[in-house]
Amino acid sequence: MKNRKTALAFILMAVLTITANAQQYDPESDFKFDWDPNVKDGVIITQYIGTKKEVLIPPSIQNYPVTTIGTAFFGNNNITRVTISDSVTSIGDIAFFGCTSLTRVTIPNSVTSIGDRAFFLCTSLTSVTIGNGVTTIGNSAFYGCTRLTKIDVVSENTTYSSQDGVLYTKAKTALIQYPIGKTSITFAIPNSVTSIEQLAFSQCKSLTSITIPNSVTSIGWGAFDGCTSLTSVTIPDSVTSIGNRAFRFCARLTSVTFEGTIASENFEYGDSDSPIFPGDLRDKYLASDGGPGTYRRFANAETWRKQ
Repeated sequence: MKNRKTALAFILMAVLTITANAQQYDPESDFKFDWDPNVKDGVIITQYIGTKKEVLIPPSIQNYPVTTIGTAFFGNNNITRVTISDSVTSIGDIAFFGCTSLTRVTIPNSVTSIGDRAFFLCTSLTSVTIGNGVTTIGNSAFYGCTRLTKIDVVSENTTYSSQDGVLYTKAKTALIQYPIGKTSITFAIPNSVTSIEQLAFSQCKSLTSITIPNSVTSIGWGAFDGCTSLTSVTIPDSVTSIGNRAFRFCARLTSVTFEGTIASENFEYGDSDSPIFPGDLRDKYLASDGGPGTYRRFANAETWRKQ
């Protein structure tokens, strides 16, 4: 009798465990889905139509593995947390774009790619951990995440790395994303960095001082766009190109020192709404009496003058 009771108890526990595990993921009815165009027999989630704030993405739908998160959560300001199953290999472009209440997302080691603007304007997201499988992070993946203070990359990842919450390529030759929610007001870029990627510091409103080392050769499109507390910057002579909008909307930037020469074709120029620097600094630098040196302007003024 004792053995029978023990066996029944074991069976009951197993049933409860299976039931609990079956219920841990959100039901298929909470998602719209289709065949994944990039994975044979894979499923792409195209839209979340459930109402839960905390979402657990299932590993399979109709017995086919969920392999990609498409634009499933675009503009969803209700969800606060998403747990991604380890069947998923790709987080698509704009997958979580504008999820303003999202505070936490779990990215498993199975994920190999994070698409362009995947977490764009997730203004409540405070930290992200990137697993060892990620080999591709798209442009502006974390742009506008104003509370993001830390991006961690597990040490086993062979493509990316992090230091003090800043996202780099593995060898730290490219600075990809500074977590703009950090409250630190000064930052020195490591000497290993050769390129500051597009939008890397964009909208980092607390940044007042930046040290760009002589290792840097390129400053990407919009790299410091909207750094409204930045007051001065020195462009070392190693820099050979500056992208459009690199220092646009840096309202308090009143002193810029160029230590070297940048060719006009590598000193990008947009329309009047998209200057590299506020005011006429590009034109003054490229003028016959311009070139290397220190340029200053009055706060909020358009005109720069070489000192």
